Amino acid sequence: MVKPLIHPNWERAPDGVTDGYSLEMTAKDIESLRAAAALMPVDTPVAVTFLPGEEPAARVAATRAVRDLGFEPMPHFSARRITSQAEFEDYLQAVVHEAGVKRCFVVAGDPPEPQGPFFDTSALIATGAFERAGIKAIGIGGHPEGHPNMNAAQCWQVLEAKVAEIERRGMAPLIVTQFSFDPDAVLAWLEELRAHGIDAPVRVGIPGPAGIKTLLRFAARCGVGASASVMKKYGISITNLIGNAGPDKLVDTFAARLGEEHGPVRLHFYPFGGLVRTVEWIAAYAKA
Repeated sequence: MVKPLIHPNWERAPDGVTDGYSLEMTAKDIESLRAAAALMPVDTPVAVTFLPGEEPAARVAATRAVRDLGFEPMPHFSARRITSQAEFEDYLQAVVHEAGVKRCFVVAGDPPEPQGPFFDTSALIATGAFERAGIKAIGIGGHPEGHPNMNAAQCWQVLEAKVAEIERRGMAPLIVTQFSFDPDAVLAWLEELRAHGIDAPVRVGIPGPAGIKTLLRFAARCGVGASASVMKKYGISITNLIGNAGPDKLVDTFAARLGEEHGPVRLHFYPFGGLVRTVEWIAAYAKA
């Protein structure tokens, strides 16, 4: 069994629920990351997303900026958006050589049909390129509220197979969930995950503070449950769409209820374009 290389302090119990958090950025967020850097702990994992319409050089520059600022870069690889084996390996080699990348995150991507030879994340992992490049950890997606194209049994089968394949190739698996407004669904999923014998570390997706309309728009785009009852649990009435909302109640619930039965868990923040605001919120929450 490979010992997970996910965060320098992963082995010890966190001081608080936000301890050891990670977050996402896009290639356009370099200046925002610089502005937030003073509030972030050294070695904070920062995922660099793989969005359509971006130049690979922009993603490489963002990944390099993460490293230069003292954080741990984790670039995304979107399987169906990669047009060739050469494009995949060129990008992988670039982030390894220019930013010292040791961990990557793989997603299938939004297009229903692949734009190149890779239909899904398993196809990327199967190339062997990650371990050849010296990558130590691979992040894969988790879906506490289900997957639009798979039933529950298929989701567990696919997840178990990916975790086993990553470990077989000498790398450490990490599961990162889609953001959710429903802590009950996430906690139940974590218990089921451990019941399936999957002991990989999990980063639970948390929506960063944002306008209520923005939060609901991202929820609709990402297939996240946002019913009236769920949003009430989160602290939002969907009859009032004016103003901003932070994840205070959600994070409070995880702080109170996460236990040994849920295995190793940390939080992963989705800033929704407000990286500085998200980091400021985390710092204030941790201090409080």
